[in-house]
Amino acid sequence: MTRRTPYSGLPDRQFWSKDPSITVPEDFDPVTAVPFSISQTDKVVTAGSCFAQHLAKGLESAGFNHFVTEAAHPMFSARLAARYNYGAFSARYGNVYTARQFLQLLQRAYGEFEPLAVFWPKEAEGRVVDPFRPQIQPEGFVSLDELLADRVQHFAAIRQAVEQADVLVFTLGLTEAWEDSRDGAVFPLAPGVAGGVYVPELVQFRNFDVDETKADLLAALAFLRARNPRLRLLLTVSPVPLNATYEDQHVFVSTTYSKAVLRCAAEAAARTLPQCAYFPSYEIITAPQIRGRYYGPDCREVLPAGVAHVMKTFFRHFAGEGEAPVNSERPARLIAGELHRAEMQRVIDVLCDEEAINNT
Repeated sequence: MTRRTPYSGLPDRQFWSKDPSITVPEDFDPVTAVPFSISQTDKVVTAGSCFAQHLAKGLESAGFNHFVTEAAHPMFSARLAARYNYGAFSARYGNVYTARQFLQLLQRAYGEFEPLAVFWPKEAEGRVVDPFRPQIQPEGFVSLDELLADRVQHFAAIRQAVEQADVLVFTLGLTEAWEDSRDGAVFPLAPGVAGGVYVPELVQFRNFDVDETKADLLAALAFLRARNPRLRLLLTVSPVPLNATYEDQHVFVSTTYSKAVLRCAAEAAARTLPQCAYFPSYEIITAPQIRGRYYGPDCREVLPAGVAHVMKTFFRHFAGEGEAPVNSERPARLIAGELHRAEMQRVIDVLCDEEAINNT
């Protein structure tokens, strides 16, 4: 059958004017085919930017197995566990903003990279912080020995998560970072923001480009697959704008650059690797047909309605459900998760390392 143009007969989803979400925003669903599904028994590891925490809570609420390998001591109350960021991440690595930081986190956990920066002093309090997760311990560590002991446990938890996970959900957040000039170690925050001292000779600003981000992401995913060949990979891009930019330009211009780079890198990985998918949470929140209704008054915070739309779409395609599925038998791990969920919401700004820049 001859087509009048190459576009003749294509599905409605490929034409802007035929998308029903233009007039019914809640129907917006940009997902087509997905390469795998996720069951409630699959061990799902989450990592990445602040938005990754929303995905983790959404999975827990729906009865999915958000696989947490670095849990609080049983004597911890739910409130105390949340304060020290247990359960917010599969392991207590805090926000992993860039692909380079993600790659180095894996290398550090497996003893393949040992940065020169071991600790940062915490202002004048006599305590120390971990340069690679500076806000994971709210008051810092009481001593270097405590930090190092915690790091041993932390790295073991990362290795367990990598080797036992069925699915990894990684949310790319930023391209801007601060790098140790001596060995290239990347920090989630500049020294001086949440511990440490800013010494220009020892640290340099980096804004990773498309080629660097793509190479780092692919290297990190290859690292994971080398240790867990059956791991399914799901990539997203955070819809949260940059809180601040070090580039001499408007923060929104830096935001559009950063998200474009991350989106290109995620697409390259999804097209290159088997059992690797891109999930458009970024597009769901930022689409013009949504008309900004999923952002809070600060035009940066993603509101619960936006997260709900993201999770509904996620479950429809990856779990075969139109709504978030309900697990009537709720295992014990979910009951524990429910206890700290409200507290996690209260401290969500603390868990987003970028927010600390506002206090400098």
